[in-house]
Amino acid sequence: MDEVSLTNILLHEKPVKMLLGIRNNGGASYTTKIAKYADCTYSHTMKIIDIFENKGLVESEKKGRTRYIKLTKVGEEIANLLDELMRLFKKVDGIK
Repeated sequence: MDEVSLTNILLHEKPVKMLLGIRNNGGASYTTKIAKYADCTYSHTMKIIDIFENKGLVESEKKGRTRYIKLTKVGEEIANLLDELMRLFKKVDGIK
């Protein structure tokens, strides 16, 4: 896999929604639920989750056919910061 910059990934709406979706689900979720939350295809979600895992933002565990995803400590910190940033963007845009 080509080296991917987290900055490049996290400046896009869908990957941000994926991280926030995991966080908003108590810090753990499964891939299909993350895809639905971020309004993405399953394959795109898997690609982004793989990048997040390679960068140490999430950990995954496969149980049967289901892959469970949870945030690492650094992933949780980044998700919290992104949430705050999204709140500030909405404030500047005048969105509640």
